[in-house]
Amino acid sequence: MKRLSVLDLRAASVANLLVVSVAIYAWAILSLDENLYYLTVQEDEYLEWMSFWAFFAAGLVYLRKAFAAGFSWRDGWFLLGLAGFCLFVAFEEISWGQRVVGFRPPEYFLETNFQQELNLHNVVDSDLRKLAVRLVIFGYGVVLPALAMVPVVGRLSGQLGVVAPPAALIPAFLATGVMQMTYPLKFTGEWVELMLGLCFLYSAVGVAGHRDTGDAPNRRLAAVSLSSLAVIALGVASSFATHYQRDRGPGNAAAARAELEALKQDFTSGRVSSRCGLHKRLYTFADQYQQGRLFTGEFSKLMQQGLPEQRAAYLLDPWNYAYWIRDNCASGDRERTTYLYSFGPNQRRESTKWEVRGDDIAVFIRGGGETR
Repeated sequence: MKRLSVLDLRAASVANLLVVSVAIYAWAILSLDENLYYLTVQEDEYLEWMSFWAFFAAGLVYLRKAFAAGFSWRDGWFLLGLAGFCLFVAFEEISWGQRVVGFRPPEYFLETNFQQELNLHNVVDSDLRKLAVRLVIFGYGVVLPALAMVPVVGRLSGQLGVVAPPAALIPAFLATGVMQMTYPLKFTGEWVELMLGLCFLYSAVGVAGHRDTGDAPNRRLAAVSLSSLAVIALGVASSFATHYQRDRGPGNAAAARAELEALKQDFTSGRVSSRCGLHKRLYTFADQYQQGRLFTGEFSKLMQQGLPEQRAAYLLDPWNYAYWIRDNCASGDRERTTYLYSFGPNQRRESTKWEVRGDDIAVFIRGGGETR
């Protein structure tokens, strides 16, 4: 059986252009508005949700193709593996709904995951994670389709049930790989995730559209175009929906303000010392800079008033997400500004470097104002 995935020249050209346009868009908004760029790459913004929907859609297409003609392990194992990979990456991207639902992850992830989120990829060493991404990009996206074009290899892979992405998508995978290796922008990884998600989505379109007798080219072009529009629309809609999600606990905002005031006392009393130029989760800050008194100070004493022990141990806000510290060094006519903050009810960062925005809740230690 022939196991090829195909995109005609027009569909492949559009797909390659769309993947590269992600990088161009990133450069454009960074050049035009640094604050907008910074907010775009935050969790639960449209960029992250677009990455989720790209991988999710690819996973569904691969899954459907695996079972389309009656599943057999010989012909379907590789497609099933691709589906599992894409769906796994999709849900890892949104931490399996942690911020949407607001649940507290198991203690293992609170302690070992530097993001204190329910996902596995941030538990893995950073160098190994980067290596794995490169192997996927270049191994699956470049080497495999190039080898599949060799007749003897193509026949062997067909017999084994291995399905290579369309060779016409090699430029898209190469562009993604170059972005990942050179890391030309801050938060390049966020853009690479979307680019790679689109690469897999368009590869899945090639797999789904293939027939031994060939498909109409217009159908493939339409599939690439419509899937791209769907990813954009769903990404924007999901971001909008999570931005306005309601607080499930009416007393949470008041509790966060009281807890931030207690944390502020730990700093102003001299028990805990900050340093300018940092922006970290409080738990990471305490661990990295040996500020263990954060775990025994005024914040910890709130356990006597009902603060859950696990939230106290891992410096979590009422929505079970991390409290943060941002300490800005003096810059130009700006004085040094230090503030502690929570993402608030919608669990997404809306504040900029110098300003607290949206429903974020913060206390300023010096050079700021009142609790917000």
